[in-house]
Amino acid sequence: MNIVSTVKEVREQVKEWRAQGLSVGLVPTMGYLHEGHKSLIDKAVEQNDRVVVSVFVNPIQFGPTEDLATYPRDLDRDAALCESAGADLIFHPENEEMYFEDFCTYVDMEHLTKGLCGKTRPTHFRGVCTVVSKLFHIVQPDRAYFGQKDAQQLAVVRRMVRDLNFDLEIVGCPIVREEDGLAKSSRNTYLSEEERKAAVVLSRSLAKGKELIESGELDAETIKKAIREVIDAEPLAKIDYVEVVNFDTIEAIDTLDGIVLTAIAVYIGKTRLIDNFIMTIQS
Repeated sequence: MNIVSTVKEVREQVKEWRAQGLSVGLVPTMGYLHEGHKSLIDKAVEQNDRVVVSVFVNPIQFGPTEDLATYPRDLDRDAALCESAGADLIFHPENEEMYFEDFCTYVDMEHLTKGLCGKTRPTHFRGVCTVVSKLFHIVQPDRAYFGQKDAQQLAVVRRMVRDLNFDLEIVGCPIVREEDGLAKSSRNTYLSEEERKAAVVLSRSLAKGKELIESGELDAETIKKAIREVIDAEPLAKIDYVEVVNFDTIEAIDTLDGIVLTAIAVYIGKTRLIDNFIMTIQS
């Protein structure tokens, strides 16, 4: 497995693979990889002849008060995980390689990015769409892999690919969880021991919402209220949002129907965590 840092190197390697008639999968990441990322790489290895993993902490998707400087980084650890999973190439560029000093071209989206995480992080998805578009152009993969934990991101990237006619398939992969239910996340490393125990309230609250839906409850407000009650009972938890939306449009709904995303963002101490579940409701 090779690690490269320039666009030129990636393109030369992919061109060589293409000349051999090989398919290429891409797993975009910000590094500090865990089992959730490994599940994406595993799926990419299963479905493609060659796999590229990008490791790049994208500065333009962080707001001015967010954790860009402290976001965890460990390339040696990431490389070991990628190699063990069967990836063929890591693309690990510096900021200057991805963004010229006078960079001024962005990919933006309306509607899908206004709610959920977009409400409190108004520039976040512009940064996501821009960097993902650049990675698609650089690698030109047949398939790209994204985790369901970032469900809004998955919906946004799928819509961008459709709207801008990118010639690739977006593959969404299930959330990977710790034994106690907490969704795997690089930001879990920020939690103290006490906060780590409290963080299980996210998955526990969603389990309550899912239980209500499975019992026949279709009123979105009733489901949100039940989820909020579970979270509010945890002293270390502060709700950012609890929402029930159409997964394709990320628009709020009153009555559950079709593909429904139930999503939450919760501060545990100073650490903002997200979680969700997706269900298909047959009316």
